[in-house]
Amino acid sequence: MNRRYFLMSSAAATASARVRLQSPNDTVRVAVVGCGGRGNSHMGAWTSMQNVELAALVDVDDSHSERFIGALQRREKKPVPTFRDIRKVLEDKNVDAVSIATPNHWHTLQTIWACQAGKDVYVEKPCSHNVFESRQIVAAARKYNRMVQMGSQSRSSAALQEAVQKLKSGEFGDVYMARALCFKARNTIGKTPVEPVPPGVDYDMWTGPAPLRPFTKNRFHYNWHWFWDTGNGDLGNQGIHEVDIARWGMGVTHPTKVNAMGGKFMFDDDQETPNTITASLEFMVNGKPKMMVFDTRHWYSNHEAGIGGERAGNTIGNTFFGSNGYLAIDGYNKYQSWMGREGKPGPTNTSRDSHFENFISAVRSRKRQDLNAEIDEGAISCVLMNLSNVAYRV
Repeated sequence: MNRRYFLMSSAAATASARVRLQSPNDTVRVAVVGCGGRGNSHMGAWTSMQNVELAALVDVDDSHSERFIGALQRREKKPVPTFRDIRKVLEDKNVDAVSIATPNHWHTLQTIWACQAGKDVYVEKPCSHNVFESRQIVAAARKYNRMVQMGSQSRSSAALQEAVQKLKSGEFGDVYMARALCFKARNTIGKTPVEPVPPGVDYDMWTGPAPLRPFTKNRFHYNWHWFWDTGNGDLGNQGIHEVDIARWGMGVTHPTKVNAMGGKFMFDDDQETPNTITASLEFMVNGKPKMMVFDTRHWYSNHEAGIGGERAGNTIGNTFFGSNGYLAIDGYNKYQSWMGREGKPGPTNTSRDSHFENFISAVRSRKRQDLNAEIDEGAISCVLMNLSNVAYRV
């Protein structure tokens, strides 16, 4: 961090790693950090579970926090304190866990701080902004013995768990290749000028460990995904879900080869990350090569293997190819398959995920193996995403 170092307050840094919940009646008290689109899903989850309580909201933009407070009132939920700085929440010994839905460049550092403060963590994907951070986030979870889950909700889908079990059991024969598909019809972000920071926004805190750039609307809410300082492009936004599923289904960890090609096509705008990229990775498993392809497109595109709806684009899922047939995962909670040369319909299933509930169960059990997307798994998948972006950039 060339700009400055962030230091934990002494109270939070010396907090002991707690084993028992601090809240009464075994209620898990969770603070939501980041009041944007995913943060809304986090708040909805924690306020709809029994014996789980929303403890606080954290956002650098006061208007976001105010909107969330308004949503709580409309749902007839009790209001909670709001903060701009996560460290204020980490000093509160009555907070058991934090759920992080901030921009990518903050995920690892905020998770490490939370672990140091004795909090369990649900952190959105991707859990790391680069390969170095993937190592550090796991090291912190281990050192402070915390439950840390990445927001790869497909891992908690009974349907996808069944699909992966069938892939690994040999039902589809030798599974030699997987494709991760991220086709989304994203429009241009245009160009926005440098302007004053909006009232009620702590832009210095928002920038955090990233280089401090002049404020523009394109570098701020949501469009931060398309700048290397703060995001990872669509490969690290939507695509990391499919990257993780591909690695899970193939049963692999780190690759032996990575290459990528892509670019920014059609649009002349502020975006730095490619809007189209194809990355290929080779793995060796028991002396046999296996291959993954991550394919991201930004505009009108085809569907594949029954994945996607009626509209062009928005094809989100995975395909796995084996010697006995192939399997397609559509989104997060559905799979179907086809067997043999004739392509006869094979197993299929659909179910919703229970990823937030899974995290709370592990917070109670204190068993790392109970987490469906334990941080080591999430960090390895992020390594594949980050290496693919590195291959593209070099």
